[in-house]
Amino acid sequence: MRKFMALCLGACVSLFSSVEAQEKTSQPAIEQTLSILKPDAVEANEIGSIIAVIEKAGLQVVALKMLQLTPEQAKQFYSVHKDRPFYNDLVAYMSSGPVVVQVLEGKDAVQSYRTLMGATDPKKASPGTLRALFGKSLEKNAVHGSDSLENAKTEVAFFFTPEEIYSE
Repeated sequence: MRKFMALCLGACVSLFSSVEAQEKTSQPAIEQTLSILKPDAVEANEIGSIIAVIEKAGLQVVALKMLQLTPEQAKQFYSVHKDRPFYNDLVAYMSSGPVVVQVLEGKDAVQSYRTLMGATDPKKASPGTLRALFGKSLEKNAVHGSDSLENAKTEVAFFFTPEEIYSE
């Protein structure tokens, strides 16, 4: 009888461990992503409105600062685009005025924020997305967001030290 009970107990522990592991993997991961409110959004005084939409969508701001990128910083940050025809214009634009950089945190934050941003061209962005609401043109599209979890980590580290991020 003891052998039987030990087998049952072992099976139950194994079953619960399996269910617990499955629950952990099926739930969206809590991630961090970088958000930049571009010079057009800052100049138009839309910082609070954009942050309100972000927070209403369930993402939490865990770090935030306003700064003006130097052309050298903009070149370094956007170096992945250095061979693209729009690179020089992008660098000039992103260093033309203050920006607000933020670390956003939440469930599947990278994809959630990309969806919330909308299409790069505000004319093609879905209604209610940040670019549809606040973007003015393909270049002046209000916001930037990390395009992958790997890039999010690199981009967050570009602007913030771990001590500046107030994650729970």
